[in-house]
Amino acid sequence: MDGSELTAGPAQLVLTATVARRYYVDGRSKVEIADELEISRFKVARLLDQALATGLVRIEIGHPGSIDTDLSSRLREHLGLRTAIVVGTEESDPAALRTLLARAAGELLTETVGRLDVLGFAWARAVASTVPVLGRMAPAPLVQLTGSLQREDLSVTSTEIVRDIGRLTGGRVTVFYAPFLLPDEETARTLRRQPEIARAIAQFGSVTKAVVGLGAWGPGKSTIYDAMGTADRRALTKAGAVADVSGVFIDASGTVVGHEQTARMICMNAEQLAKVGDVLAIPYGVSKAPAVLAAVRSGLVTTLVTHDAMARTLLGGSAASGWRRSAV
Repeated sequence: MDGSELTAGPAQLVLTATVARRYYVDGRSKVEIADELEISRFKVARLLDQALATGLVRIEIGHPGSIDTDLSSRLREHLGLRTAIVVGTEESDPAALRTLLARAAGELLTETVGRLDVLGFAWARAVASTVPVLGRMAPAPLVQLTGSLQREDLSVTSTEIVRDIGRLTGGRVTVFYAPFLLPDEETARTLRRQPEIARAIAQFGSVTKAVVGLGAWGPGKSTIYDAMGTADRRALTKAGAVADVSGVFIDASGTVVGHEQTARMICMNAEQLAKVGDVLAIPYGVSKAPAVLAAVRSGLVTTLVTHDAMARTLLGGSAASGWRRSAV
């Protein structure tokens, strides 16, 4: 950012404030804002960066919470996790919890990611919320791990998540434009052969840390469940799915199911995910506790950032028993 951007005139200041309000308050996507204001999507992204850098926008949490070190330690031991971060908070609103936990996850990544890491980001609302926190993270290479879900209520795509983080950290980015879910396996196979998608998939084996979504298999608890058709929902339910980890479906015992559905997605499959050294999920809402236990049992999720109510629910349930890294 040069000095002229920091001392912008009134027209530029108003434009920046308008863009920031549309994005952070109204929940509009960058594409929607660009269309409304008749500017490029890249200028929208630049103005959002400027709003954060100059203090025009400040990210604040109503109930800031704090790390509960005792619960964090107990949860890590109980589930056999690599790392567990538990935030003590009175918040119960999903959006507020998501923002609070994303901040803790962002701080964890800032602390632990080094230049030799390769960091992969899947799509999830909580993952998207980490972006403003990651400006201080080491400029590690970044890889997009999933396609994007096309829904009006989702304000940011997986491509934008990776690009925005790369813009903040200076890390090299590998991104692609593709849907998350395709109508059939052949279409998905064809798309995976496209140069930019194939280039990203070729990087999957280099990823040392991944940040993924973790949903419970049910309406309103998984964006993938909500995006799928009735036949696929029924098939996965019949197969025993209780959780999805960014397109990988898991039953209560931690076994991967729904390979047919995953084959129709642009995402890391279970075998690729199992080879990542550290996989971080950011679950919230105690109703998702069975899904969290399943994901941990599978061995595909190794690090959790969550809140105290979830941690107590997990501690009160069955231990992970049978934690493994090969659930394919």
